[in-house]
Amino acid sequence: MSRLTLYPAIDLKDGQCVRLRRGEMADATVYSSDPGAQARTWQESGFSWLHVVDLNGAFAGRPVNADAVRSILANVSIPVQLGGGIRDIAGIAAWLEAGITRVILGSAAAKNPALVLEACALFPGHIAVGIDARDGFVATEGWAETSSMPSAELGLLFEDAGVSAIIYTDIGRDGMLTGLNLEQTVDLANCLTTPVIASGGVGSLADLTALKQVAAGTRIEGVIVGRALYDGRVDPAGALAALA
Repeated sequence: MSRLTLYPAIDLKDGQCVRLRRGEMADATVYSSDPGAQARTWQESGFSWLHVVDLNGAFAGRPVNADAVRSILANVSIPVQLGGGIRDIAGIAAWLEAGITRVILGSAAAKNPALVLEACALFPGHIAVGIDARDGFVATEGWAETSSMPSAELGLLFEDAGVSAIIYTDIGRDGMLTGLNLEQTVDLANCLTTPVIASGGVGSLADLTALKQVAAGTRIEGVIVGRALYDGRVDPAGALAALA
């Protein structure tokens, strides 16, 4: 996997594009009140995918920002992956029918692995698993709960299921601009044959360059970037060049 994909993050809270620090809903910075326009901006910047999370949905256990997601879909032609509050087959099917390319199962994957297996069988190539880790252990319910399950153990559960990607987020670094947890991300990728997308902590082009270097020869296929793009710390053209 020589070229890494950069996934700009659009995190939705109360219908707005926000970024959190360490997943704390009370510590949110609003960057746009028009998710559709923000999505269009990222497409026009040259990105080939979007990463969208319904933050309210992740806590509520059901979709909450559906109108904002539909606005995003109406404004772009590039593929969109969506997570947050999707907990059953009907919900997965509805979003795929609406135009989502890849549905991310996070809490549902940790608490109901059978759902992932069924979803992969029904919708091959359209299911990703989100592994959100606090100190190496899987967190669920919008990161409000931390389990005793190591991240790699959850990833290995789905090795033969047909999961299209594992999205690995270090909660402690998310939104903090302090750099990715490269060690844990590489360790996870080396345990799996499923492609891994890194997430949590990108704050500069140097962080992307460092990822590119350690990703060589691993199953790391991409990286999610949020606050650093919105703040202008990472320039879209420079970021794409760094990962090429």
